Amino acid sequence: MIDRRSLLLQSIGAIGLASIAAPAVFADNSIVVYKSRTCGCCNAWIDHLEAAGFSVQARNLADVTAIKTRYNVPQEMWSCHTAIVNDFVIEGHVPAQDIRRLLEQRPQIVGLAVPGMPAGSPGMEVDGYREAYDVWAFGDGQLEAFARYSQQQL
Repeated sequence: MIDRRSLLLQSIGAIGLASIAAPAVFADNSIVVYKSRTCGCCNAWIDHLEAAGFSVQARNLADVTAIKTRYNVPQEMWSCHTAIVNDFVIEGHVPAQDIRRLLEQRPQIVGLAVPGMPAGSPGMEVDGYREAYDVWAFGDGQLEAFARYSQQQL
């Protein structure tokens, strides 16, 4: 038979464990975006992430090149902004659904990139059109397609 004191201690322990686990869940939804103050498409990409349920913290920098270099983003993958989510690097206009898949699968990579600024990618929307583009997984000098988006007349 469980007495009141044991039940109380078990309840306090369960609450304590829940408070420890909660930040890990929140961390999956927190993204820090490094961008230029004047970049409109970066702000549109942030809106896309927030609409998908991410908590975004934007950090405006005079020079985003240093961040790309610090996080080992291959130069051929560079775009206008770099983001960090749960120790993964996100470069460019990567769709939120691909970031979610990255966080679920947790592959052994540095991050994901959409090089350049493809028309129709999140933050680069163009009425009625999306050009074909790939989302690349990168790390250890390797590049591999993570997702492919075909050209579409929308």
